[in-house]
Amino acid sequence: MDLTETQLAILALIAERLEAEGMPPSQAEIAKAFGFKGVRAAQYHLEALEQAGAIERVPGRARGIRVLKAPPSPQPDLAFPVAANDEGLRLPVLGQVAAGAPIGADADHHDYVLLDRAFFAPAPDYLLKVKGDSMRDEGIFDGDLIGVHRTRDARSGQIVVARIDDAITVKLLKIGKDRIRLLPRNPDYAPIEVLPDQDFAIEGLYCGLVRPNR
Repeated sequence: MDLTETQLAILALIAERLEAEGMPPSQAEIAKAFGFKGVRAAQYHLEALEQAGAIERVPGRARGIRVLKAPPSPQPDLAFPVAANDEGLRLPVLGQVAAGAPIGADADHHDYVLLDRAFFAPAPDYLLKVKGDSMRDEGIFDGDLIGVHRTRDARSGQIVVARIDDAITVKLLKIGKDRIRLLPRNPDYAPIEVLPDQDFAIEGLYCGLVRPNR
């Protein structure tokens, strides 16, 4: 079972707290750390971690969590500019993309950033700055820079950057027999249904992110 970026981050938080304090965070502490509105979202992610075999929860104990699989090394925050190296990617930041309601496209080059290509799969062609929190449960937050691999082709279930008329958004693509939907990963937002008379196109695939120091 694949884990989302948020679930991997929760696993890392649990492992860190166990090592530092000898006990895991409570569900309320997880909810607060990740900006969830309540503990139900934390419960959902803990259940996913348990089903994936990453943790074990002890019945009857509020903080009874054991880590069974060590989390991967966390992706470091980046302070710009990044030093160049042979494996580096020099990527333009083309503007903003909505993780919320679609916003107008902005194709101006605001900046170039040098990044380690290991942060992404596949290799991106450009970066977009995220505005909004509709992809929060996928670990994509307001202000993040997401890598976009330029392509017109995408499968149902992939996270895509899509254009609807003259607006750009990042969402989970769902292709049905008679409709296309763009799904948020935050229950506070409604899905976007692409109407037949709208100008719709896939602009690229989401392939990773970096989080500038704030």
